[in-house]
Amino acid sequence: MIMPRGQPLLLPVNPVFMGASLIAALAINMLPLGRVVWLPDLMMLLLAFWSVHQPQRVGMGLAFIFGLCMDVQHSALLGQHALVYCLLLFGTNLVRRRLLWFSLPVQALQMLPLFFLAHAVALVVRLIGGDDFPGWTMAIAPLVEALLWPLISGLLLAPQRRAPDADENRPL
Repeated sequence: MIMPRGQPLLLPVNPVFMGASLIAALAINMLPLGRVVWLPDLMMLLLAFWSVHQPQRVGMGLAFIFGLCMDVQHSALLGQHALVYCLLLFGTNLVRRRLLWFSLPVQALQMLPLFFLAHAVALVVRLIGGDDFPGWTMAIAPLVEALLWPLISGLLLAPQRRAPDADENRPL
């Protein structure tokens, strides 16, 4: 793939780092914070990020497994989070090639509808399952996830931006 103008070449991602970031997001999502509906779903955010940047390593199977883990933890309908995560990864696979050509704020704007759609599907599944409407404050979560997109991108791509061998004479 031809790199967009002005973007540095990235080193290959360390699979251990990628797995550790996903496990950390799963652990943060499993914290007992009660029923705060406006908090962002970090697992959803990191799955979308790694699906955009490493689609050969993070796919729908992994999203399905992490979704089932979230369902068991939250005592939700079995498959609710799995469905949402798989739909989100399907959406990110559709826009992935185009998304990488834009700056981080524009990427966040383009990811915002996908996050809204994922939360809307989760809401519909919860309502069909007999749960109560959580309130309109749940619309804040996709906004926070889109605002976190540039921060997460900067943090997770930082280890790939370093030079393999530091040298003052080499421009990379």
